[in-house]
Amino acid sequence: MDRATVAKLKTVARDGALEALAASRPGRRGKQRDIELEEARAEAERLRTALAEMAVRLMLAEGKEPWG
Repeated sequence: MDRATVAKLKTVARDGALEALAASRPGRRGKQRDIELEEARAEAERLRTALAEMAVRLMLAEGKEPWG
């Protein structure tokens, strides 16, 4: 291993450390987003909306049954 390789590795390591330090924020860390949970909630909301629309269409198509 020659001096140029060592100098290059040192520069890469220093730059990476500085980038990581700049990206970090002092104090309490925020909650990490759970992408799968957000996608599941969005899908549940989409299905809820679709079901409500279908219920309205069914009620309009068949008419409301009389009570009792």
